[in-house]
Amino acid sequence: MTVANLVSASPQTSQSRRSRLAAAANPVLPGPSTSAVAVGETSGGDVACITLANTQLRLDVAPTLGGGVTRFDYRNDGALTPIFRRCRHVAADTQPNQLACYPLLPYSNRIGGGHFNVSGRRVDVPCNRADEPLPIHGDGWQSAWQVADSDRENVRLTLDRRDGKPYAYRATQTYTLDGPTLVVALDIENTGREALPFGLGVHPFFVRDADTELSAAAGGLWLSGDDWLPVRHVPAPPAWQFGVAYPLPDTLVNHAFTGWSGQAAVVWPKRRLSLNIAADTDYYVLYTPPGEDFFCFEPVDHPINAMNLAGGAGENGMTLLGRGERLTRTFRFTVERTGLRSMPGARGSKRRQ
Repeated sequence: MTVANLVSASPQTSQSRRSRLAAAANPVLPGPSTSAVAVGETSGGDVACITLANTQLRLDVAPTLGGGVTRFDYRNDGALTPIFRRCRHVAADTQPNQLACYPLLPYSNRIGGGHFNVSGRRVDVPCNRADEPLPIHGDGWQSAWQVADSDRENVRLTLDRRDGKPYAYRATQTYTLDGPTLVVALDIENTGREALPFGLGVHPFFVRDADTELSAAAGGLWLSGDDWLPVRHVPAPPAWQFGVAYPLPDTLVNHAFTGWSGQAAVVWPKRRLSLNIAADTDYYVLYTPPGEDFFCFEPVDHPINAMNLAGGAGENGMTLLGRGERLTRTFRFTVERTGLRSMPGARGSKRRQ
């Protein structure tokens, strides 16, 4: 196994502190990168991070923090410009929502009542956050992933949850830098005895300026109640159609959009940058908290509470996987200096091993 720029966890000794300070002062990165690995500290030890870099992008990944991203930057006239909101505190106690991006698996968002029915049987899903009354986002974002292999522009992480309940699975998460494009690939295999609905997505936090625009045409959206669960499907209103690049709303939006083409763009006019997004999914969740310097655009293959919507999980984007069956999804983020360009995306696949 070759791991590029992996800083291993170590005890808090004076010698290890001196070593880390020396490494930070004289970083050695593969290829053309000149930036250092971001390492946070707590009393319990360091967090291992991996830096991928090429002439156009830099990506930092923390395997033990849900396999999440701590920073994703574009090299703009020699400077590193953040595309995802940077994680300001990279340490063992970092919460997932402090990250720049994390995976959503084996499902996205909330499950109403903490249970659903499949094939005539009830499946109970435990809550997984103390501040959330409902289970949310699965457990991939809360797990420590293992580094399978890595080089200067690729890293592959694995997660073994064969003992998980009710979802038992194995997953792979791959990050690849391809010129100006970050490619994130998720793969999940059902290792349990029973068939269950699975879904995949990613949860990036994008930098938001006063003039940030979004283009992400969708046919409709699910209105939600006070518990953020969907209550009614409606056509997308004019202010939220985003058929062309349109300023982000100043008000709170926290809804799942349907009938998406899988193509979107974020535009930062004053920065003269745009980000093209391509995903093999039909839905996205948009979250725009007022007054914040970020927003979330989450490409997902099913809406919130898909298992309990009319028609069930299968009619709402999820994939029923039997034992040994797998689901894959791919997400592409391409940075450009000016202009917008659509990018084709392959559709997800299901296959039996």
